[in-house]
Amino acid sequence: MTLTGRPATVGVRRASVWPLLYGVAVLAGLTAAGLSALSLAEALTATGLPDPGPVTTHGLPFVKAAGELAAVIATGSLLFAAFMVPPQANGVLDVAGYRALRTGTAAAGIWTVCAVLMVPLTVSDISGQPLSSRLSPGDIWSVADLIDIAGAWRWTALFAAVVTVVSIPVLRWSWTPVLFAGSLATLLPLALTGHSSSGGAHDIATNSLLVHLIAGAVWAGGLLALLAHALRGGEHGYLAARRFSAVALWCFVAMVLSGVLNALVRMRPEDLVQTRYGWLVLAKIVALVTLGFLGWRQRRSGIAALADDANARAALIRLALVEAVVFGLTFGIAVALGRTPPPPPRSVDLSIPAVEIGYDLDGPPTAARLLFDWRFDLVFGTAALVFAVVYLAAVHRLRRRGDAWPIGRVVAWLLGCLVLLLATSSGIGRYMPAMFSMHMIAHMLLSMLAPILLVLGAPMTLALRALPTAGRNEPPGPREWLLAALHSRFSRVLTNPFVATALFIVGFYGLYFGGIFDAVVGSHAAHLAMNLHFLLSGYLFYWVVIGIDPTPRPLPPIAKLGMVFASLPLHAFFGVVLMGTNTAIGGDFYRSLALPWHTDLLGDQRLGGAIAWAAGEVPLVVVLIALFVQWRRSDDRTARRLDRAADRDDDADLAAYNAMLAELARRDRAGG
Repeated sequence: MTLTGRPATVGVRRASVWPLLYGVAVLAGLTAAGLSALSLAEALTATGLPDPGPVTTHGLPFVKAAGELAAVIATGSLLFAAFMVPPQANGVLDVAGYRALRTGTAAAGIWTVCAVLMVPLTVSDISGQPLSSRLSPGDIWSVADLIDIAGAWRWTALFAAVVTVVSIPVLRWSWTPVLFAGSLATLLPLALTGHSSSGGAHDIATNSLLVHLIAGAVWAGGLLALLAHALRGGEHGYLAARRFSAVALWCFVAMVLSGVLNALVRMRPEDLVQTRYGWLVLAKIVALVTLGFLGWRQRRSGIAALADDANARAALIRLALVEAVVFGLTFGIAVALGRTPPPPPRSVDLSIPAVEIGYDLDGPPTAARLLFDWRFDLVFGTAALVFAVVYLAAVHRLRRRGDAWPIGRVVAWLLGCLVLLLATSSGIGRYMPAMFSMHMIAHMLLSMLAPILLVLGAPMTLALRALPTAGRNEPPGPREWLLAALHSRFSRVLTNPFVATALFIVGFYGLYFGGIFDAVVGSHAAHLAMNLHFLLSGYLFYWVVIGIDPTPRPLPPIAKLGMVFASLPLHAFFGVVLMGTNTAIGGDFYRSLALPWHTDLLGDQRLGGAIAWAAGEVPLVVVLIALFVQWRRSDDRTARRLDRAADRDDDADLAAYNAMLAELARRDRAGG
């Protein structure tokens, strides 16, 4: 460390890392440009547009692939700084973490530049006009509002720029998890546009692509960060390799499953060998299998060698270099795949609902359809299943070592996961994008019922008991990361009663009466964001009110009861206002679906308002019961503590109280 607190860096080895990273990015760009050129004639025929010129034809895939590699490097470097190597005891990043952070900053800056360049390149590509023609910078930036993919690149550039600027002054570990989350957010605009965001089954295609991109970025980026760390000869090499190996395994599984689903939505099995698109998919499959094999070899040789000798990095570096090359080729293939027209859809006569929401609806919602007409949500449905399995595994670990865990908490958590699954994957989730009343049912389940049950499961307390504790002078692990998050300044702000209540209540009014819902009701990305907001804001509110898990701001029971009764009138008023409105919120979109059995939009909206008004009754009962039980248990604990204190000092407090009464009585007699 320097006297200023800045981690000391070794400039001798740093120069050998960046040429490698540049080389992988250039390899990806050249692969994308070369393969895209082979598909150029097919793409122009499919779109009917003129050739936009060599600058766009070859520059767009190169810049996109190189930029995505930069995004991957930024993501992996920030992941590495946050979780793969430990900081110093005072919270300042160590040398390895600081180097990774600075690499992530530079890569995020390159990602920003590439995203900005992609805006004019995309406009040129879609319009068929060369960049040197009438396309001025002002025109390009304004035309981008009319082109979804160009608009997505603008958002990507903005997010990447924010990550770059915010990361520059960072020296402490506490900011690195936030920056890592921000680097993942830069991938979201692209994941929600492109081939997967339009056409039939685009909900499954978009969700699978979202999972695919995030898993790929974490896997490839983490590998490159680990390789850079090994080349620099950094400390904690075995710890970083072991942690990354566990992450890479789950990323591989997620990439395989999401990739298979995305391919099945876009093409038939015979298209794999009959179309250029299928050939690229096969090439990507071969690359993915190769990466899986190399990862297996890395676990068997590279990491095993580090376990025996912390300086034995040769095997890890050798295999990681091969993986880096394969990753560069894979990203180039992926970009070329996005530039290649997919096979014709299985059905060219898609209905309006199939185009707008991704699937057809058989008729009006009935009890049978709501219960049994399922369409699995890859994001929230998978989250519900994963939450349940991880929770049960933690409980099993506790009981295996002889510790007890209340069965009531297990039941509450599993019921919460079930409610999350029903709200997003059952008939309720299927009809949610097409009807306001169904949307409101899902909204109430996600914000009012599922969070209560999940909070009563006490997941953070379970995690703190189940996760192993880092030994003295040992690198912090997941348990220490969770404790740091619970005691952070950010948690203290969020768990402020006024902040938690505002996020829970204001979201209702701002979303529906502020014009937001009306503007984004037809967007799949917006529905994902709304569901996430409902779940997180509800969980935060009920964590503060009835949470068993410790909070940075413990509240007395009377204050918790006040929060509940303060929010009730606002929630009821929201439902009453909805029932009294004379304008259909999101009416233009619902009418565009042309559902013959769904024409009374105002009636459906009033039904949604009634659901919102009545939905607070059941959660209120559950909350009051939970508060009463917690209040009673708190009194019992206080009584037991006083009894133990009395046993230790032979009822000294009671003796002093009796002595005081006797003295008062003596004074009364003397005064009489």
